[in-house]
Amino acid sequence: MERTFVMVKPDGVQRGLVGDVIRRFEAKGFKLVGLKLVSVSRELAEQHYGVHRERPFFGSLVEFIISVPVVAMVWEGKGAIAAARKIIGATNPLEAEPGTIRGDFGVDIGRNLIHGSDGPDTAASEIALWFSESELANWEPATKAWLYE
Repeated sequence: MERTFVMVKPDGVQRGLVGDVIRRFEAKGFKLVGLKLVSVSRELAEQHYGVHRERPFFGSLVEFIISVPVVAMVWEGKGAIAAARKIIGATNPLEAEPGTIRGDFGVDIGRNLIHGSDGPDTAASEIALWFSESELANWEPATKAWLYE
């Protein structure tokens, strides 16, 4: 099964949307294997968003992510990365489809509520950055037989 990293950003936490995010992933049939509320250090934020280091918004993005806690999660399931991207919606909430998290709750690209890994390599590195192996639970949900052949 594939794993992906998902983070509810400070705006999503402040707006009380963590439960809505979890509900959508659970309703899709994904298994939650890691979950924690994190007060993000500057170092962690800079590592996580390092790919954007040369972009003009890098500094404000780091400041935003360290402003209040985030909720970091690891979800597991068939096609978890691509499905998570669909559940999350387009980066710009104004372009996100209704029914997606950003489409339903987002109003500004700078406050787009949630982050999700964009590919297998990114997912692996983000999971390793945010979680130790001992923080990831290996368990089988009772619903597995009802989700997969």
